[in-house]
Amino acid sequence: MANSSQLSKSLAKRLSNHRLFYVCRDIERAIGSEQGLKNYYIITNYSNLASRMASQYQNIIIIKNKSTLDTAELLNHHETIKTIKPKDFVLVFKNNAIIEKACRTHKWKLLNPSSQLADKVESKVSQVEWLGSLAKFLPPHQISTCAQIQWQHKKFILQFNHSHTGSGTFLIDSQKKLKELQKKFSNRPVRIMDFISGPVFTNNNVVWGAKTLIGNISYQITGLMPFTDNKFSTIGNDFALPETLLEKKQVKQYAKIVMSIGKRLHKQGWKGLFGADIIMDAKTKRLYLLEINARQPASTGFESQLQNLHIKQQKDSHINTFQAHFAALLGIKFQNYQLTAIQTGSQIVQRVTAEKPYKNINEYWKKLKKLASTNPAVINILPYNNTAPGSDLARIQLSEGIMAKHGYFNKLGKEIQASIC
Repeated sequence: MANSSQLSKSLAKRLSNHRLFYVCRDIERAIGSEQGLKNYYIITNYSNLASRMASQYQNIIIIKNKSTLDTAELLNHHETIKTIKPKDFVLVFKNNAIIEKACRTHKWKLLNPSSQLADKVESKVSQVEWLGSLAKFLPPHQISTCAQIQWQHKKFILQFNHSHTGSGTFLIDSQKKLKELQKKFSNRPVRIMDFISGPVFTNNNVVWGAKTLIGNISYQITGLMPFTDNKFSTIGNDFALPETLLEKKQVKQYAKIVMSIGKRLHKQGWKGLFGADIIMDAKTKRLYLLEINARQPASTGFESQLQNLHIKQQKDSHINTFQAHFAALLGIKFQNYQLTAIQTGSQIVQRVTAEKPYKNINEYWKKLKKLASTNPAVINILPYNNTAPGSDLARIQLSEGIMAKHGYFNKLGKEIQASIC
């Protein structure tokens, strides 16, 4: 039976004659991958974490700049162009047309699936057409232009085609709110869906050839103060809570939705990671598909780190999610591998809000350092230099769950919450 060690050897063989460069804005997007793999490199912005890791691993290339560069800017930076050679492999966190153009220009082989396909799958309006018969997994919905939506005296969800961490999603609970959006965006296409109240779950899955590997389900932490001032903003994951909230039949229903999506993605040439966000109706307990993340989800690296702690305790065929992603993109033959199961662990993100950054940001960093030194459950605290509203300010990763139930922190979660207020 194939095992994790054999997969590492297969990856090493595949890269024996090719160099692979993971180019990413934030280095934690690439953590959880094969750090010791020959011919594998990470190109990223300067940060304390990147600097610390570069002192441990020779494969990390840091580009220093006055401002943080996005992936396309990193790819077009003169140091990157000087480093990556024609026919080298390139991997990014989330693909787009600008990234594809840069790779074509410099004759680099981009491993990510087509950005055109990714956009069609992920965008709220085009997704319905792409799903076809699988649209039955969505809550009751319709596609229209914003101006044509009528207020039916019943609250609903309105989504524009493109959004990020909830920024394009609106809860419409009055005619006034609807008219305000219609005045600003009258001709924009929208997807409206019945409002479903209940917990949201997410997981990271890998299309590897004709096989879809289903990742660990985590509870999606959404909209809790003081971490965000947007009630639809995703701010973290808790891997411990789903076991309490989901019954076996619901886990099977979840798997059916994910496998159906994975099969359709495979038929259209998709390889590697995709995420699925699924909500459970608190009244009926039925599961509905909310989003497909046609890319590497943000929690992949942390999930892989947690998996690495458990791989030796499980069967030889178990691997981490990052390994599966790499293998799928590099065309390694699938040999009955399984993603390592985890039962606990969590992470929560402080986003930039109207209240944060603080007038004295150094005071905030002191609080985080104190938290890291006094709480044994803290694995990592990752600071960011972002200032745009809704962007990441800090990420706190823990070895235990922080949620007691849907929408409520447990004792540890309350300690984390209180420590940064």
